[in-house]
Amino acid sequence: MAVALFSPVLAVKTVVLTAKTGPRENTGASGCPIISTPLPQVTGDQVQELLSSIVQVKSSQIEARPPSTLLIHIVERVPVALLKNDDLYLLVDQDGVELGSTTDPSTVALPLIDGGKAVIGQDTFRAITAVLANLPQTILSQLANATAQSPDAVELKLADGRSVIWGNASDMELKAQVLEALLSAPAPTAAAGKPDPDPAKVFDVSAPRHPVTR
Repeated sequence: MAVALFSPVLAVKTVVLTAKTGPRENTGASGCPIISTPLPQVTGDQVQELLSSIVQVKSSQIEARPPSTLLIHIVERVPVALLKNDDLYLLVDQDGVELGSTTDPSTVALPLIDGGKAVIGQDTFRAITAVLANLPQTILSQLANATAQSPDAVELKLADGRSVIWGNASDMELKAQVLEALLSAPAPTAAAGKPDPDPAKVFDVSAPRHPVTR
């Protein structure tokens, strides 16, 4: 066991970072502190500390591939909303971590949350971002803003003026599926000789098994 723990045969020569954006390889002595460290000595805490300065990394797990490869599986932070802060719009993830900024919100397909940095950490902010984090990108990119009178009353506004009554944090996945189906459904048509009904402007998925449009 001692031989395996300290053996240079098991020294790290290749580090592969894996994330949704794909693998990235660091081979040799490219400035990586864990290169040449025996694989059994590399710990998850050590790697997480090395990655702590990279704000986009939320968490990581390591996987040893003897004799000399270390895989680091990364969970990346994903922006879900914009917060207006003075003249800037901050891109934030579900936890309120700032991932970038822009002066022109029209260049970023993310909904606006009012209140600036002061709302980060509030119950309503956590409720809103939890909803946004569970939406498919096809819906998230259509949103203009997101609000909540309370954690149980989240509402979304689409860029075209239509509204979504989401409600609370229950049945998140089902609500997202129902909303996606409602938004992609063809417009209703009238019977022969009658005028076409007005398209729905409000989608209520707060009770996703019995959604309502009006």
